[in-house]
Amino acid sequence: MNEFDTNIPIYLQIMNSIKQHIVAGQLKPGDKLASVREQAEAFSVNPNTVQRAYQELEREGVSETRRGTGSFIAEKANLIPDLAAQMAHEVIRKCIEGMRALGFTDAQIVTEVERALEHSRTAQNSGGTH
Repeated sequence: MNEFDTNIPIYLQIMNSIKQHIVAGQLKPGDKLASVREQAEAFSVNPNTVQRAYQELEREGVSETRRGTGSFIAEKANLIPDLAAQMAHEVIRKCIEGMRALGFTDAQIVTEVERALEHSRTAQNSGGTH
């Protein structure tokens, strides 16, 4: 992820990237996060930006710092389902806002989502990618 959205602070994008990796199962509770310096190099950003992302993840209860050993994904029972629900809500909120900005009514939004789901199911059943 070296292409950042200029409308969203980079530290938030780093946080979202880490959360996506957790929800996708690429990072699991108890896993050690890369050091601030390693992560800064991977994202091509200033270490202070990564440090801020890590601090915010800890504040949100997504990670925890263990003195002398680094930052780890928090080992909380509902971490993954809670993050997944939170991220899904945000995606849906943005979609609804975008559709309303295009002039769609709530009923039209629902119809378009149903169409998209049907298209996705059809493509999936036929071996397509969408």
